[in-house]
Order: sequence, then structure tokens, then C-alpha cells
Amino acid sequence: MYNSQNSSPIELPSSKQLARSTILALLTAAVLLVSVILPAEYAIDPTGIGRLLGLTQMGEIKQELAREVSDHGGFEMLPADTPVTQLSATDKGSEKLAIQPEETPPEVEPWREEIRISLEPGEGKELKLVMEKNAVARFLWDAQPGSVNFDMHGDGDGKESISYEKGFFVPSQEGELKAAFKGKHGWFWRNRNEVSVEVVLRLDGNYSDIKRYF
Repeated sequence: MYNSQNSSPIELPSSKQLARSTILALLTAAVLLVSVILPAEYAIDPTGIGRLLGLTQMGEIKQELAREVSDHGGFEMLPADTPVTQLSATDKGSEKLAIQPEETPPEVEPWREEIRISLEPGEGKELKLVMEKNAVARFLWDAQPGSVNFDMHGDGDGKESISYEKGFFVPSQEGELKAAFKGKHGWFWRNRNEVSVEVVLRLDGNYSDIKRYF
């Protein structure tokens, strides 16, 4: 008759081991909350790890967007393909082309008018062009000094509304604004700097009037 060795019964974790595991899980969750979730969602970074990982900057952008929606809530609904620009003041120079071969600069058409808009810290102002559907206005605006947040949008004579583009901490913008429908189309700027900023807007194109909401 052969001797058989009985297997030892499976040992269940003791109450002490379970308590230790629970405490370890809570500590891990707390570390993740402080070092990852708070910086990425709310720009709260008590340890400094979030900024090193780039998470705090992400949280700052989210909080800035939330403040703009709260302060100027008429434009929070955007089409899925609405472009969003996020630049710092130091990006202004990088947007320009690098060294190019010398060539004769193209002839630039003169601007129809120039408008200067002063913004105190935290202040927002709006300007719109009265345009027909598919009318095109050429524009160039610069924030001096620094940068501003903006929303280029339009409101129709009926219930139409559209946001063409949003940007945060943008030093300048140049292009063409094509009216999606008959109505008023233009910009809302807000100064989130700690110093006063002046927006210099240059315009030309097909618009019949300018509405200044300031």
C-alpha cells in the first residue's frame, strides 16, 4: 500500500492582510488623484509632478474653456469640425515662415479701416460685421502686447448661429470670414492677462456695417 501525501488546504488571507491590502489600494488611489487626476482635470498640482508630465497644462486649458463658456455662454455649442487654436504669446514668431529666398513681395491691398479695441484684465468685448450670405471679409487682428482668447462666430436674422473658430492665448489672426448666412458675423475677445491689451483689427471686404458691443 502506497503512502499518499495530502495537499495542504488553501490558506485564506487573514483580516490583517485584507486591511493592509485595503490601505495600500487607498494610498495608491490618493497618489493618482493628487499627481494625475487633479492636475489633468482642474490644474491643481500640489506635488509639481503634473506639470513635469504636462498634465497641469492640459488642466489649465480645460479650466480656461470652462471659464469662457461660463462668461460668454452663448457660444458653447460648436459643430464637430470647429477648429480650436491654442497658442502662447511666444508662438507668434514661430507661425511666420523661416528664412525664404529673396523675392519680390506681392502687392498688398490697403485695408478699408482699422479699429483699436482696448481690453482691461478679465474684460471681454465683441464686434460684428453686417453681411449677406456668402459675403467675404478680409481681416487681420493683433493683440498688443501678448495674446487674447477669441471666438469668431455669427448670428443670423432668424435663429441661426455658428462658431467658426475659437482660440486661447492667441497673439494674432489673419484670414477671410465668409458669412454662412445673412446676419452679423465677427469676434468676441477676452483678455485673460494681468495687464491691459489692445486688439488692433484691420478690415476689408463685403460688409455693410459694423456693430460694436462696447
